[in-house]
Amino acid sequence: MDALSETLRVVQLVGAIFLQGRFTAPWCYQSPRADAAAPLLEPDAERVVIFHLVTEGECFVELDHQPPVRLGAGDVIVFSQGDAHRMGSAPGLTPAPATPLKELLQRRPRQLMYGGGGAPTRLLCGYLACDARLARLLLAGLPPLVRVNVRGSNAGTWLEASVRYALAEARSPRPGGAGVLSKLAEVLFIEVLRLYINEQSAGRTGWLAGLGDRVVGAALNALHQRPAHAWTLDELAREAGTSRSVLAERFQHLVGSSPMQYLIQWRMMLAANLLCRSKAPLSRIAEDVGYQTDTAFIRAFRREYGVPPATWRRRRAALEELTEPP
Repeated sequence: MDALSETLRVVQLVGAIFLQGRFTAPWCYQSPRADAAAPLLEPDAERVVIFHLVTEGECFVELDHQPPVRLGAGDVIVFSQGDAHRMGSAPGLTPAPATPLKELLQRRPRQLMYGGGGAPTRLLCGYLACDARLARLLLAGLPPLVRVNVRGSNAGTWLEASVRYALAEARSPRPGGAGVLSKLAEVLFIEVLRLYINEQSAGRTGWLAGLGDRVVGAALNALHQRPAHAWTLDELAREAGTSRSVLAERFQHLVGSSPMQYLIQWRMMLAANLLCRSKAPLSRIAEDVGYQTDTAFIRAFRREYGVPPATWRRRRAALEELTEPP
């Protein structure tokens, strides 16, 4: 399994499409920062990432101090830093009076219609909620605004048709429609990441850029496939088909850490996942993520998370108990 698939398998993602908009020119709508909407979208999430899919027509998106970006049908735009933004039929329009977020998000997916009666634009607004460490991993090195067009991918036509079907089902009395829509939001976000890896230009850095690099990508895949293995830089370089000096330099440049530092971080993410989702003893978890002694594992976990694994597990269990519905 490749590094992206393995990461998404291990770390729990929660996604949903929360708004379906039909706007007619002239129109402009202001969206707040993601952290303002997060408590209403996914109260327990450490990080929420907002994205939009344009299904018909065209529009412009504006971030403060950046030139406007034109979007067309099939474009997905992701706000990797959670910035407030404006979307409208043309740049520079005055946003419509904002509906209070709590009211807007009371019923999901909410249908919103607004505008002056001109050319129509349809778009979907969704989010992905995840652990803060996973967000840093996935979003490192990304520009504040990431745009890809899913209609150019093999999955694009199927995704758009499936989302339209799921939106209709979410409004029907049949059970399960919201669950289908949630899964499709996650699939759509993953497809955006895959397309970004393939389309990225020279000079970009970050974890996704590393996955798209022949040398660093091979090393990342090896580390994710065998995280408990006692890797050395020499052995990892052989897996990547290069020298240790080239691997070390390229890995540091793209990912922002050495291969061995990255391996420790990935092992700790695996350990946190096992602590949350299983009742396995610490000795078993330590062995599963590549540590021969509990002491070494506890020391590494404390460095990454600030507390010993047993304490972290108890706190997470207490938090989940508090947030469970009555």
